[in-house]
Amino acid sequence: MNLLWLLRMKRWVQNPPSAGRVKLVLAVLACVFVLYGIELMFGWPEWLTPEFGGRRRMPGMAQ
Repeated sequence: MNLLWLLRMKRWVQNPPSAGRVKLVLAVLACVFVLYGIELMFGWPEWLTPEFGGRRRMPGMAQ
């Protein structure tokens, strides 16, 4: 393990995150799991699937 990671863990133990920060992280994780569950139940919507029709050139690019 890298020495910098050990120093980071030491600082984390000395100054743990606040309760609000922990709640925020848990709320974000809960939202991610809910969205993942919805996606598993209903599938990916067709209107969110990108269409790759062919090669498109950027304007101003040399040919």
